[in-house]
Amino acid sequence: MDLKVISVDLEKLQVGTSLKRLKPDPFEHISNYELNTKKYTATVDKIMQYGIFCSLEPGLSCLLHATEVSYTQKTPDLKKLYRVGQKIEVVITEINKEKRRVAISHRLTKENPFVTFAKNFPVGTVSESTVINYNEYALFVTIEDIKEIHCFLHVNDLSFDTNNNEEKLKKFKRGDKLRVKVLEIQTDQQKIRVGSKQTQIDPFDWFKNKKINQAITCKVISSNSKKGLVVKPEGCDMELPIKKSAIAINPSDARPTRWVGGEKVDVAVAELNMKLRKVTLSIKLLEEIQRNEALKKYGVGEGSGKQLPFSQLSDKIKKKTKEK
Repeated sequence: MDLKVISVDLEKLQVGTSLKRLKPDPFEHISNYELNTKKYTATVDKIMQYGIFCSLEPGLSCLLHATEVSYTQKTPDLKKLYRVGQKIEVVITEINKEKRRVAISHRLTKENPFVTFAKNFPVGTVSESTVINYNEYALFVTIEDIKEIHCFLHVNDLSFDTNNNEEKLKKFKRGDKLRVKVLEIQTDQQKIRVGSKQTQIDPFDWFKNKKINQAITCKVISSNSKKGLVVKPEGCDMELPIKKSAIAINPSDARPTRWVGGEKVDVAVAELNMKLRKVTLSIKLLEEIQRNEALKKYGVGEGSGKQLPFSQLSDKIKKKTKEK
């Protein structure tokens, strides 16, 4: 073959030659290639774990990184998808003349499925979904027939009741159906977040017409000697805690074990914030309110209650004892 001498070392008796320098340097006309717009055909030369080396023309090698192969597959098996000598469509994303480096993308030759998803299912869309996978804190679902896009459903968006979230996730299996609402779409990061509780009636709306210090009737769900009670207001689907310190004015009566579950108990709304979705219930507060109302009605002060029957009996007994 014909070679071009590029170096001669008389001391080492070595001659360096080149085959590629017999041909024109493709980087001399690299400016003829367009960035991020035009599609080109490249030939697969070598397949590595991190990417594929392709050639746009003889002598012009470029790298197709694994992240630029697909919009939906983050770690694709390149050896299963491509073979040496295969022709593929690419878009040039970077040209560095100094480092003689060219980067290409295959996924940019196709329409971004996340953009298509955003057009067909904009934020706020409610649709049927199918569970395809799950982990300890989330479900991954597909909407309708778009199987290549996996939507993220965090456990906190599964139900308005956040108790025992881990147990709720365990109830789901692959293939289960549930209605979801599209909450967020990030086309650049290929992320879509959906929620299921957003398709349900918010049980917290039960407190819209309630006020602080208002008395409500609840059903005792469970009791814990250390933590307190778990109750459920009548007509509401929410289960709420009552701390042990909020059970009674008298510390000796503040025993959660007084209830075993199923009993009805009147409580007062101690705290209510609709924006923060926060409510606190207290039996102790209701006792204080009722006591204050009674004192206001029957008199307050040192002499309160002296008009009641036998109110002065103690004083009379003391007087008789002293006279004796």
